[in-house]
Amino acid sequence: MFFDHIEAAPADPILGLTEAFKNDPNPEKINLGVGVYKNEAGQTPVLESVKQAEKLILETENSKSYLPITGLPEYGRLVRELLFGDDHEIISSKRAISCHCPGGTGALRIGADFIKQQNVSATVWISDPTWANHYQIATAAGLNFERYPYYDRATHGLAFDRMLETLSQAKEGDVVLLHACCHNPTGIDPTIEQWEQIADFLKEKKLLPFIDFAYQGFGHGIEEDAQGVRIIAQRCPELLIASSFSKNLGLYNERVGALTVVCADGATAEKVNSQLKITVRTAISNPPAHGEKIVTTVLSDPKLRALWEQELSEMRERIRDMRVLLAAKLKEAGAGDFDFVVEQNGMFSFSGLNKEQVESLKKEHGIYIVGSGRICVAGINHANIDALVKAIAAVVRN
Repeated sequence: MFFDHIEAAPADPILGLTEAFKNDPNPEKINLGVGVYKNEAGQTPVLESVKQAEKLILETENSKSYLPITGLPEYGRLVRELLFGDDHEIISSKRAISCHCPGGTGALRIGADFIKQQNVSATVWISDPTWANHYQIATAAGLNFERYPYYDRATHGLAFDRMLETLSQAKEGDVVLLHACCHNPTGIDPTIEQWEQIADFLKEKKLLPFIDFAYQGFGHGIEEDAQGVRIIAQRCPELLIASSFSKNLGLYNERVGALTVVCADGATAEKVNSQLKITVRTAISNPPAHGEKIVTTVLSDPKLRALWEQELSEMRERIRDMRVLLAAKLKEAGAGDFDFVVEQNGMFSFSGLNKEQVESLKKEHGIYIVGSGRICVAGINHANIDALVKAIAAVVRN
């Protein structure tokens, strides 16, 4: 027998949590584990800008033929303009190339494969904590990884000094994986001044930035959330950026992402593009079309673009409102000071709850959050927040 020696793998910590939630008969159960946006009604909506774009695509599409290996050229251009701004030197000098990948995860994997295949580096430094799949992607691509501290549990803030102190051990040519904004799982982002110090540090140490940009627009705004990327691009002539449109356009199941590689000059960018095509061809042959066409249609149509930006702003503000309300209600309930939740950005909050408290929330109250204490703030609404606050107050006091 070929497969009889295979043992069952442990459940994915987040997807396994969702499965446990589905099997829980508690009618008052709350799922704050999975990282998807939900509106006040607890639904993950299709944006109106997306619906209108799909209608246009349906009316005008006349072929289901393959896309180019790296996706539509217009898609790549729009991705780069979103990252850097329309008139950025990187765009005008044509020293960056972009390829459509299946989601942000696909962009990270294609980027990691490219780094390994081209002998760019063998070691990638990843924040601790981070999105758990980062470690698995690096390992699957054949890269070694090291961890650098990111979260200061005592202050509920960024462990900035320890971060740079640890990264000082990195060797020239190593890769440093950074979250552009809305850090997953902590929600803690560097300030502009800290981004400048990080960029100077990377340049001085000759380290290659690899930026995971999964939440553009979910922190403070489309332009504001790109500041860290643009500061690094000012200092570092070469970097990789993995983008995702799962969150900011709600295209979770369409798997729309992009890998952008910034090079020192246009000639190098052309060479990188030729090699990247081989990487993509080997992994997925060529990308799926529908989600890419949605993004291209929305971003290139002024009316749809304006509608999307408004919808994105409403999603961002709803999450922000839930942060403020959660902190206020927890204080009223005598659960302690949770004001740090308001300072965090994006869909997630590192609540400070320990594993025992997380387990109590699940067993005693039917509230499901990740074992690290990460809460998906986007899953909170006015209908469930009081139950959530009551449960957190109970486990904190025990």
